[in-house]
Amino acid sequence: MVPAGSHCIAMTFKIETSAQQGFTVLTLSGHIETEHIATLTELLDLQRGSANVILDLREIRLADRHAVGFLRGCEAKGIKLRNCPAYIREWMERGTE
Repeated sequence: MVPAGSHCIAMTFKIETSAQQGFTVLTLSGHIETEHIATLTELLDLQRGSANVILDLREIRLADRHAVGFLRGCEAKGIKLRNCPAYIREWMERGTE
């Protein structure tokens, strides 16, 4: 039960897929958590080559540390990270797992 005057906001995670100039773009929005990694992995596995995939992170508001580790691994495999928020980039560079 939420006390009177309090607001409860449920964070969501959404993936939109589009094609842009020969790339498959997965636009991620909301809050990316550990539980979303399996879905993202499946979508990425459906792509023929990671060099043709872009993850657009412009609308990501929060990311847990496992998601940051996943994104770091994606980039290491050649997947491009577009519009990566500064705090996520900083965590990736620190190697926070």
